[in-house]
Amino acid sequence: MTIDAGDLACLKAIALLGGCRGPVHVSSQSLAAALGASPQTAARRLKSLESGLFVTRSVRPAGQYVTVSRAGEEALHREYSEYCQLFGRASPGFVMTGHVVSGVGEGRYYMALPPYHEQFAGVLGEDPFPGTLNIRLDGASLPVRKRVDALDWIPIHGFVAEDRTFGDARALPCRIGGYRCAIVVPGRTHYPEDIIELIAGVPLRETLGLSDMDRVAVEVPERDEVDHD
Repeated sequence: MTIDAGDLACLKAIALLGGCRGPVHVSSQSLAAALGASPQTAARRLKSLESGLFVTRSVRPAGQYVTVSRAGEEALHREYSEYCQLFGRASPGFVMTGHVVSGVGEGRYYMALPPYHEQFAGVLGEDPFPGTLNIRLDGASLPVRKRVDALDWIPIHGFVAEDRTFGDARALPCRIGGYRCAIVVPGRTHYPEDIIELIAGVPLRETLGLSDMDRVAVEVPERDEVDHD
């Protein structure tokens, strides 16, 4: 589905107001100010986005609320990839967005086990921080997650220690906030498909100043390669 430049600028303005996280209050005047256009033009752009299914809109007693749809997020992802190419940055390949959620606390335990620790260090190119960051993906990112599952993941081999068997897993290099990290999927996972678990050489929550419900973007390269810069 195509979108013209004016509508795309309007979509970006709504996203910057918080429209990718959920319904955000938008008036013709506030949108016009963000676009540097007249309220009439802003209203027309908003109507066009709604007709194209790039946003959803609801009217409440306090005013109108607008949410960027799955199609809208995909349009913004495409624009992002094109700007990466334009300014000479390597294409992020795949981009998945979502918000930070709390895990059940098992990541720190498993990360501290030497056989896992050594293998994760090989994936990251540095010692992993003993903990993970959990992200609940947006609905628009679920099809991207399925495509990412088809990439070449790095196998993490299980082992036996103290009469207990620790299972296999797989890891995929990625980036978040400019930091090298990796998605880790246990061989037998209880997580739903909209949850991904990240490891990194730094405590991502503290380093990036993240709290639960904060929105993040995870970049996965198209090729199976780890950046050790």
